[in-house]
Formats: sequence, C-alpha cells, structure tokens
Amino acid sequence: MPPKRRGFTLIELLVVIAIIAVLIALLLPAVQAAREAARRAQCINNLKQLGLGVHNYISTNNCLPILFGNFGTAPNGPSEPGGPWPLGWAVGLLGYMEQTPLFNAANYSFGAYAGPNVNTISSTKISTLVCPSESIRTGPWISTAFTNYHANFGGPATLASWSGPIIPISSDPNNLPGYTNATGRTGIVGVESITDGTSNTAMFSEKLVGLNGNVSVRPGTSMGNRASFAVSTSVPWDAPTQAATVLPQFISACKGLPASTQPTNPTQWSGACWSGSHAGTLHFNAYNHVMTPNTSSCVSSNSFGGAPGGFNDAITATSNHSGGVNICMADGSVKFIKDSIAPTVWWGLGSRALNEVLSSDAY
Repeated sequence: MPPKRRGFTLIELLVVIAIIAVLIALLLPAVQAAREAARRAQCINNLKQLGLGVHNYISTNNCLPILFGNFGTAPNGPSEPGGPWPLGWAVGLLGYMEQTPLFNAANYSFGAYAGPNVNTISSTKISTLVCPSESIRTGPWISTAFTNYHANFGGPATLASWSGPIIPISSDPNNLPGYTNATGRTGIVGVESITDGTSNTAMFSEKLVGLNGNVSVRPGTSMGNRASFAVSTSVPWDAPTQAATVLPQFISACKGLPASTQPTNPTQWSGACWSGSHAGTLHFNAYNHVMTPNTSSCVSSNSFGGAPGGFNDAITATSNHSGGVNICMADGSVKFIKDSIAPTVWWGLGSRALNEVLSSDAY
C-alpha cells in the first residue's frame, strides 16, 4: 500500500488564514496606539524644552520672552509681503534651546521675511517646534519653517486684553484701538506679574499648522481646525461687565457655523513661520483662551484690521492627539488638557492676573 500523504485541507488552510487576519486586525490598532503614545511623549518633551528655555531666559533677563518687540515696523528693513513681520518670541529663546548659532544669525534690524533673515532663521526648520503628530509637513508660507507651538497671549479680550504671559512689549505708534499701552497691559511680564500662579497659567500650547492655498474645509472637522471662520458677532475688549452676554453669543456662533461656511482667508497662516509675528495675524505664532481645545477658530465682526487673527478673535489650541492638547504652564510643567474642560476654567488658565480660583482637579 502506498504511504499516506499528510497535509492541510483547503478548509483548514482558509481557517488558519482567517485566524491570522483577525490577529493582525487586533494588533494594528495596538501598534498605532503605541506609535501615537511615542509621538505624544516627544511632543511633551518639546514643550518641556520650551518651558526650560523660558526659565533660563528669565534667569538671565528677569522677564518672560515677548510676543514681538517692534509693533508695526521692522526698523530699517525693506517692505515684506503682507508684513511687516517683527521677530517673535521663539527667536529670543534660541540661545536657551541649544540654538546659539541660529540666534547669532538673527538680525533685529529686519523682519522675519526681510533682509538676511529670509535665508537664515526664517528658512530653518527647528524640530523642537514641530509636534511629531502633525500630519502636514509643508507650511503655508515658508514651507520648512512652520511651528506647532504657540504662545498664550491671554483669555477672552472681553474680560481683559493681553492677559496672558507672553504679550507685545511696545505700544502701537499708530494708536490703533486695543494695541496701546492705554490698557496698561502690553509691556514686559515678569514672574511676579503672574499672580494667578505659574502652575495655573498656560504659556504654550499645540496648534495645528495652517493650510497652503485656497482649500475648502468645513468648520468642526480636524482639517477645519486648521483654518479660521468669520462670525457676525462683535467682541469688545476690556469690558468684563459685558462678558456674561457677549462671550456666550460669540461661542455659540462659532460652534454653530453651517457646514458650508468657508475659511476667512485663502491661505491660512496658523504656524506659518516660527520666527515671525504680526499684530493682526496673531495665529502666526500665538493663541488665546476663548474656545476650548480642538474647536474652531473664529474671527469677530470687529476683528483688528479685518485680519483673521486679531487679539479679540478666537485663536484656538488644536492638536492631532485624541481628546485634547498638551499645554506648557508658566512653571515649566506640561499638562494634557481635555477637550471637555469647562470654558470658565479654560479662560482662567489663559490669564496671568485675573484672580480666578482654579482647583487642580478641574483640568
């Protein structure tokens, strides 16, 4: 008799393949979650480096870095497209973030997109300023030099303008409303000015980079969180008695935008260039505490100069991390803030000296 031949039947082979497919399907989400956990850990480390850089800056200069120094012009510099773009807070931190050669290359006689700065600091990518979870790798302006980390310039302007820890140093020479020292808020901020407590005051947050070109995106979506949308609500500043009525109206309008609403600007400037800033386009390198994390950024009907990113607009913290954003506090610690945080708590974290009482378990 011929020997019996051993082997698998077709049905057995199909069962084995199906089991392997199921195991792979179970493993893939775990692998993706592990990778995102690693990216989130790197993001936290980036923010810790920024916090450490700020405190080294404080130990030398006895104040926090400024959002931008010269308000409206870059002295002696040629005109810049859409500018001027004064050098921003990140340039001042370079020497405290192991970027001394780049700091030495910065020329404060020019804006970010003028003179020698164009081909030096403004064309250089700094990995510490880019979140590993950012899915877009080309910035909306200078393609390599975008940033995902923005400085907090305050809570809702209705309560108090420029109430955050990183604000402009100088008043506006043109006396534009809301940008003068008449409010007593622009200027140098020291640690002693953060009377709400450094552990209860946000300093930096993540923000998704903007979109290059005339891209149609819907509000309330992940891609829509990279853009700004106009609402018909007017937002006054330094008017706390109006906050109880104005802020809910503005927030409701921002959350209730129709899906057909188009962004305010064909080119969304969020995070466009880490080295520059702009008085009317603050979402270049800054954000504020109006809308809670990972919701829309909205432009008020009386926005400064009509630009998408004035100090009385909502320039919202956003990220690709599930459920919230990483925030660097003024004491240098990094916390994960959930999207579900109460608006009043979020506003309180945005201000440095409005005397809010915040419980540590509220965020």
